This record gives sequence, structure tokens and C-alpha cells, in this order.
Amino acid sequence: MLSTLHIKNIGIIDDLSIDFNEGFNVLTGETGAGKTLIIGSLAIIAGGRFPKEMIRKGENYSLIEANIYCPENELAEDGNIIISREIYANGRNNCKINGKLVTVTELKNYMNKIIDIHGQHDNQNLLDSAKHIKYLDGFIGSNIKEIKSRYLDYFNKYNEIKEKLKNNYGDETEKERKLDLLRYQYNEIKIANLKVGEDVELEEKHNIMVNSEKLKENLNIIDNNLSCNAIDNISNSIRCLEKIENYGPVYKEKLLELKNVYYEIQEFTRDLSSLKEDADFDEYERDEIERRLDIIFSLKRKYGNSIEKILEYEENLKKEIEQIENVDEINKKLKEELKNVEKEMNILANKMNEIRNAYAIKLNDKINSELKDLEMPNAKFQVTIEKNEKEEYNSNGLDKVYFLICTNVGEEYNELTKIASGGEMSRIMLAIKTVLADIDEVPILIFDEIDTGISGKAANAVAEKMKIISKKHQTLCITHSASIAAKGDSNYYIYKKVVQDKTQTCIKLLDEQETIKEIARISNGEITEIALENAKELRKAS
Repeated sequence: MLSTLHIKNIGIIDDLSIDFNEGFNVLTGETGAGKTLIIGSLAIIAGGRFPKEMIRKGENYSLIEANIYCPENELAEDGNIIISREIYANGRNNCKINGKLVTVTELKNYMNKIIDIHGQHDNQNLLDSAKHIKYLDGFIGSNIKEIKSRYLDYFNKYNEIKEKLKNNYGDETEKERKLDLLRYQYNEIKIANLKVGEDVELEEKHNIMVNSEKLKENLNIIDNNLSCNAIDNISNSIRCLEKIENYGPVYKEKLLELKNVYYEIQEFTRDLSSLKEDADFDEYERDEIERRLDIIFSLKRKYGNSIEKILEYEENLKKEIEQIENVDEINKKLKEELKNVEKEMNILANKMNEIRNAYAIKLNDKINSELKDLEMPNAKFQVTIEKNEKEEYNSNGLDKVYFLICTNVGEEYNELTKIASGGEMSRIMLAIKTVLADIDEVPILIFDEIDTGISGKAANAVAEKMKIISKKHQTLCITHSASIAAKGDSNYYIYKKVVQDKTQTCIKLLDEQETIKEIARISNGEITEIALENAKELRKAS
């Protein structure tokens, strides 16, 4: 339900807020007071065009905001959705849904599910032929629902199998091309004969090789210092302690400690000799290590950032190669399964086609009956169902559904979008909406001067139909018809006044007495006793 609409700087509207109610909301007022601007603002916030000329004179932007109470909607916060659109004279657009910026296209696609505007020149959901099959199936209801559900299960399976076949290289050239690539990658890794941890070991060895000269130089200095100086000096010191060791236990203890140091240094110098040998190698060995590291680096760059990842990739390549080499057998089974699924789909699609054709006749009769009530006795509505002969399955089977209309005797049936008269279009839409009110999921319907060109019995019929629709959908209607105004659950009077030398649009929610006076004004042009009595009678009949 549209609970609040706020409009700022559009045409003669300065700053206007309107609180709407459930049911049938009727907007009336003098010509030029701004009624159409209100409907136009709703069209703009629903993603429609906005000519910059609509910005109020002297202002550089316009703003439309709407609070929509729709608790079942996934975007609703506390049951409410806040929509806003701000448009500047330089062409900049700011569209938001619950404070989140969206494009105009995103706004339009979202609002199409919430608001349906019926005016002289508007395109509505019912004009979208892609949605006609949905309306027909909704009208059929449970008699097609179970069959369609079974069909959709097969349709999903059908798409799943086709996707598998597509990914299973059904094309021989593509299959061989893929195999060549996989085999090349597999062999490249296999020939490398990688071992976990060898890259770390080679990096350490290569680091030694790169710094070998510095290593050897310093190791030699250390060796000379220990062998030529330290060991001889410690040996001499040991002999001196041996001469005095019997003069007290402390000397025996120090002799033992010094001997341990001597043995440790001897062990250290032996290890040092081994390190000196490790630092001594030829250029061929260095080239081999660098070549091996280059191979590992190249494989890491292509297949993974570690040897473990590369070996894992190798294993996956092996499995994929085996799968593709055996794909002919796999595809044969998939194609057989697809054939069986298509057979079941075709049976169910034909059943849906039969049901749709039968119910199309019933829908035709119901809508044509409504058109007669709306004083369009020569208009003929027709549901046309085309079966796809090429058997291109979609989520609805093989059928395409179109709503066609013929408004005058002797003319051909044509698409709804090609109806010339705005007044006829509005009544046709009203007839369809009346029949499909229970299944139409769009919660808010807006009618802009649907009474254009009609009066008397036709106007009464239009009023009755709109009242019926408003029981299922919140309905907003701008009208000049007393019959329609009399059916309103909430009546609003739109007027204009001059404030500081500027004209402003104003709106007022009428109470019951004010509503009767407004109905009298519409029906008679002026409020007289007779007009008031007539207005009361119309109101009672509502």
C-alpha cells in the first residue's frame, strides 16, 4: 500500500505530502489544479521519463518520495519501503530504494512489481506480452499448477543435462583441443619429477653458491685463527695446569674444563673443514641448480604457488584427461537421458497447451462480458496461444500467449499496445483487471482519468468495476465522474492557491459532508440542493 507520497518542486507543486489509505482513493479537483502532476510524479518514481521542464520555475531540482507499506516484500524494513528520486536541472538523477542508490532501470524493474499505472498514454504490465502467459495460468489456477510443477522439474533436469553436455565437449574439435592442452600441462609437470621440499633445499644451496667466495674467505680466517693460535695456546695452557693439578681440587676442576674446551674446538675445526668443502664447487653444479629452480618457478607461476599445489593440479589434470577420454560413453548416456526427459516434457507441454486453449475461451467470455458492461459492445477480446513448432522449450512449455483486441466491427484483432484511443485502452484494461483481480500480484493500481469520453451507464459500470478491484488492490483514481467519485473509500480534493505571488497545488482529505458536496459540484458544475440530493443518492448506492 502506498501510505505517503511527498512531491517537491514539480510544476506548480511546491512541497506537497499526501497520506493515502487502503481501498479506493479518489482524487478530484478543478482543471489545472495539479491532479495530473500527482499521477505524473508517481510515474516518475516508478522509473518513468522526467522532462526537465517539469522542475518548478526558479528551482534547480525536483524530489519525489514514497513510503510503501509492503511487509511481505524482501526489501521491506519494519514493513516499509522508502523510494526516492531526486532530479536536477543539469540532468543528474539520484534514485534510492531504502537509502541504497540504484539506477533508473533498476528502479523501474523494481517498481513494476509494485505499481501499475493506467493512463491515456501509459504502458502497463498487462501490455507486456511476455507476462500474458502468467496471467492466463493464474486464471486457470490449480487445474494447471500441478502439471506445470511437474513440467518445471523436468525442465530443470533438461537444462542441467544440456549444461553437462556443453561442458563435456560434445564438439569433437573442441574436445581434441582441450585434450591437447591438458596433456601438455600434465606432461610438463610429470617430466619435472618434483619432490616436496626440494625447492627449499635448492634455494639454500643456491644461496651458498652465490656467496661462496665470501664464505670461503671468512671460513679460512676462522680456521687459521683456531688451528694456528687457539689450539696451540690451549694445549700449552693444559700442560701448565697438569703441573699444578695436585695442589688443590680447584686446579683439577679447571684442568678438566679446559680439556673439554680443547676437544670442542677440535670438533668445531673438523666441522669447519666440512663447511669449507661445501663452499667449494664448480660452475656446472651451480648452473644445474639454477636450471632446476627456473623449472620449479615456471611451474609455480602456471599451476600453483607451492610444489604441493602443483602436484595437486597434476592429479586433477590426470582425472580430467581420463574423463574426457571416456566422454563419448558419458555423453551417450546423457543424450539418452535427455531424450527421455524431452519425451516427458513434450507430453506435459501438450497437456498444458490443451488446458490453456480450453481456459482461453472462458477468459475471453469473461472479459468480453466485462467490456459490454463498460459500454464497449463491439469490442472483442481474444487470448491467442501459439505453440512453438521448433520445440524450443521454456519454463512455460512450448506456448506463447498473446492478449489481442478488436474494438470495432470489421476490424482485425491486434495487440493491446496498438489500440489508438486512450479511453478505450483504459476501459479494456479495467475489464481485464476486474477478471484477473484475484491473481494480479501488483498491489497498487493507479488510474488517470479513466472516465474520459464516457458518461451515464458506462461511467456507473466503470465505477462498479473499480470498486471491485479496490477490494483486492489499493486503487488510486483521478476522475471527473460523479459516479466514480461516489464509490471512493477516501476522497481527496486537489486545488491551487497563490502564495507570495506563486501558484501552489494543495490537497485535502474530505470528510463525508465535504465528499457529498464535491460529488454535487462534479455532477452539476455548482452545488445546489438538487445536486446535493443526487450526490447523497449516489453515495448511498456505493
